[in-house]
Amino acid sequence: MRKICIITGSRAEYGLLRWLMKGIKDDPELDLLIIATGMHLSPEFGLTYKVIENDGFIINRKVEMLISSDSSIGIAKSIGLGMIGFADALSELKPDLIVVLGDRFEIFSAVSAAMVAKIPIAHLHGGEATEGLIDESIRHSITKMSHLHFVAAEPYRKRVIQLGENPERVFLVGGLGVDSIKRFELLDRRTLETSLDFKFGKKIC
Repeated sequence: MRKICIITGSRAEYGLLRWLMKGIKDDPELDLLIIATGMHLSPEFGLTYKVIENDGFIINRKVEMLISSDSSIGIAKSIGLGMIGFADALSELKPDLIVVLGDRFEIFSAVSAAMVAKIPIAHLHGGEATEGLIDESIRHSITKMSHLHFVAAEPYRKRVIQLGENPERVFLVGGLGVDSIKRFELLDRRTLETSLDFKFGKKIC
């Protein structure tokens, strides 16, 4: 069995990864490993690692790395703590592949540790643009450290290739949010009115 390690640092990111994680968990040829880090472990943000556990997943390791500071010094120190924690976690778990999403500095720490450990990296939602923020630099750095790329749209595929990645390892798969939308149970009109305590007019579908 191949050990696939999902690394997640926030509830928003987990919401996109959830159905992928379930698919890995249900595959008899794959062994799902989960590392929770970042905001998942912060009381300030609601200890959202519990959401993962409530969904029936087992968190194999928790990597504490957040310092209560949004300053450049605080973030830099958090990145350093994260690399130390991920070095230990990855050494213990020995995954065959890690899967990460996006552009958070927590993920940058994880990928940096995995790259040095020569663990293959799959990056989701690379090639996207966030002008004026460090997110874009982090995202592109993660792209350069990754081996497999799963992008959401054709412009992003082209950008990843422009960054020098092998086109044969760049896959246009669409946004992960579609998986959640397709499985989302919509409320009927009456239930929605009741939940909102609001009566819709005739023109509302």
